[in-house]
Amino acid sequence: MGERLFASGSEAVGMGAVDSGCEAYFGYPLTPQNEIIEWMAREFPRMGKVFVQAPSEIGAINMVYGAASTGVRVMTSTSSPGWCLMMETFSDGINAELPFVVNQVARGGPGEGTTRHSQMDYMTATCGGGNGGCRNIALAPFSVQETYDFVQLAFYLADKYRSPLVILSEAIINQTREPLERHVLDFGPLPEKDWAIKNKAFYKDGKSRRIEPGQGFARLPPFPNYLSFISHLDKKLKAMAESEVRYETYSLDDAELILVAYGYVARVCLEALRIGRSRGMKVGLIRPISIWPFPYHPIREKALQGCKFLVVEDSLGQLIQDVKMGVEGHVEVHLLSMLARHDPYEIGMIFPGSVLREIEKLMRRG
Repeated sequence: MGERLFASGSEAVGMGAVDSGCEAYFGYPLTPQNEIIEWMAREFPRMGKVFVQAPSEIGAINMVYGAASTGVRVMTSTSSPGWCLMMETFSDGINAELPFVVNQVARGGPGEGTTRHSQMDYMTATCGGGNGGCRNIALAPFSVQETYDFVQLAFYLADKYRSPLVILSEAIINQTREPLERHVLDFGPLPEKDWAIKNKAFYKDGKSRRIEPGQGFARLPPFPNYLSFISHLDKKLKAMAESEVRYETYSLDDAELILVAYGYVARVCLEALRIGRSRGMKVGLIRPISIWPFPYHPIREKALQGCKFLVVEDSLGQLIQDVKMGVEGHVEVHLLSMLARHDPYEIGMIFPGSVLREIEKLMRRG
């Protein structure tokens, strides 16, 4: 058992980065992720690690790109408008096969929207991330403990696949304080970073290395043409989709109605499930942990059994698109969106009572 703390989600990001061996953080302040950059600014220099407040989000992500090119573990954090600005370099990082981590704390939109929580960046985290059909592993924690653990997992997966990765969170998770057990996670060995840019004297072959964000187009080894690189990328994405699906299920065995939710909304749904079960309602929950690759299999399996689905998300409907793909038209898929928030202003949340009322309505319909 590791050290037990009472910590916020933002502090968990920092501690997870330290315990992952992260050596550098570059970021720019933007609500609601400022507590992360505050922690990094205070703690990283004390540990002899690199902290730089960049002049912009574009500056930050390009500093991350440069540091990742040398093989060190590096990350940044941002919020929705900043994430949009980072997307071009994020796409370059996918092409250049650079491992780094972006912790994205979503806020409301479109545009400036609000400085508060939302789940309106699901699409840009799972099938956005820049031009060229970018796909990247995206993890969605729903607790302080998971936030800490997922930062460590994110660095491991980024190195395993030589690809940037997104942790999609919300201010509610990052500003919540909960018990946290701090422990370094061991995911097993990783390949050496023989590709990293260092002095050529570091390498047995005595040759220098090159990082290229236009692999395939540049006609340089190991990809002499564009399709040779695209084929390599295709194999990598298929390996991710095969091996890195993560999810949790609750009370599925006899469920007639399945809730699907992630992040803070999944915690809301768990409470609604508990109350519903106490009233005899056969309701279950599937919580995607990897929102890409997405857990289609358990959704398809329950759809073939005839279960109905209720997607609950703090947006106008993005997660529901993946759920509909999973059910393949076999059963109904309903949505409880951010229009069910308890307050019309930016502080509004989806509460268990709203979810429970929707459950009761759908169960009555039979």
